[in-house]
Amino acid sequence: MNISELLNIHPYSLAKEDKEKLLSTALNSLTRHHYNNCELYKVMMEGIGFNYNKEYHINNLPFLPVRLFKMYDLYSVPKEEVVKTLTSSGTTGQAVSRIFLDKDTAANQIKVLSKITSSFIGKQRLPMIIIDTESVIKNRNLFSARGAGILGFSIFGNKRMYALNDKMELNYEDLFAFIKENKSSPILLFGFTYIIHQHFYKELVEKKIVLDLKNAILFHGGGWKKLISESVSLQAFKENLNHTCGIQKIHEYYGMAEQTGSIFMSCEYGHLHASVFSEVIVRRAHDFSIADTNEKGIIQVLSILPQSYPGHSLLTEDEGILLGEDNCPCGRLGKYFKVTGRLKNAEIRGCSDTYAEKY
Repeated sequence: MNISELLNIHPYSLAKEDKEKLLSTALNSLTRHHYNNCELYKVMMEGIGFNYNKEYHINNLPFLPVRLFKMYDLYSVPKEEVVKTLTSSGTTGQAVSRIFLDKDTAANQIKVLSKITSSFIGKQRLPMIIIDTESVIKNRNLFSARGAGILGFSIFGNKRMYALNDKMELNYEDLFAFIKENKSSPILLFGFTYIIHQHFYKELVEKKIVLDLKNAILFHGGGWKKLISESVSLQAFKENLNHTCGIQKIHEYYGMAEQTGSIFMSCEYGHLHASVFSEVIVRRAHDFSIADTNEKGIIQVLSILPQSYPGHSLLTEDEGILLGEDNCPCGRLGKYFKVTGRLKNAEIRGCSDTYAEKY
């Protein structure tokens, strides 16, 4: 089954057995594709004893440490077919991942992001406030995960405004006018967690401004390290925005440049969900065996999207806990989990961490 056929399936409609069967087929095929078309990946797979002719269960598929993308240029298509190079965020002087996208992979990322997000907000496009500055997206061919996130979510806006200027200050007049103009419609908000906290919420509090965004829907992700250092929990983040702006519908997402498009969206209960396009496995640090439900371990993410580079099975540098499968009270099928933090000694990363260090 290819991605176009998968797009006809609701993102959270397959139970464990059906999803495992579908993903195992797709991911085994992807593994062989990258083995045949990426020489460095082939060398690494041969080094760990990969059996090309074996059909691996999804739990036993080989994975790459996500940090390898900071060390090597890994791609599985001719270089001339690369239409976009995505970079991860990294602190000053730190190596960044370089992700090579061909036309099909880039298009499929947008299709899947649309499918997942539409399942939360419906198919209609909404007036949209992007809590960031427009300058982030100037270079469309070589851009960061932050810019890619903005561009990706922008497809859900029928009209858009950027809430911040180039000095990362609120565009008050434009913001007030936009909210007033669209008061009869739900408004879609998008931004990176730390930027929303630092340059939206804090500035509203400092200026003693209360916005009427009770009909808004906020999607946010990335940049938790700074908030944790300021003792701001996810619950406090939500409560602060509700108090200042009246926002009640807030969805966090978990994702990374190395698997852009395969985001894990949080439901009404705050649980991050794996869609039919992706999977999450939590592994014990000492031997990479699969952790039990409610046991902390290292997060592995799998996705059917990366066709132009071998990023379909990655061991992240994040810790998390699998909370359950097929039984979330929100009704969505599939695994659901939470991220508990970064591995000790892992590099700082995330869509807004570079920015957070600067400001």
